Amino acid sequence: MHRSRHSYARAVLAISASVAMADAAGAQDAALIKKGQDSYNAQKCAVCHSVAGTGSKSNPLDGVGAKLSADDIRGWITDPVAMTKKTGSQKKPPMPKNAKVTPADVDGLVAYMQSLK
Repeated sequence: MHRSRHSYARAVLAISASVAMADAAGAQDAALIKKGQDSYNAQKCAVCHSVAGTGSKSNPLDGVGAKLSADDIRGWITDPVAMTKKTGSQKKPPMPKNAKVTPADVDGLVAYMQSLK
């Protein structure tokens, strides 16, 4: 009986730790998504794209997180010329290279785009 109480206590602790880590990860994800949304606004992405009906209607990003992988989204942000060639995109004008985004901005933008399911 003593052994089973000890095992039960360990199981409860493991579950509690998992929940706490998930909450912390969720908070980090929310912060990263917010950073990406801020970068989206700062980079004036809405000049060419829209989210939830706000911005240019010709290139909506709603649902992009369900359509593209994080790697593809990262590719569009960091090397749009290569992604245009890879995908055969005919969008005019083609997406420009984002020279002003930092690696942290890219991580945030990817998280934000992935949240758009």
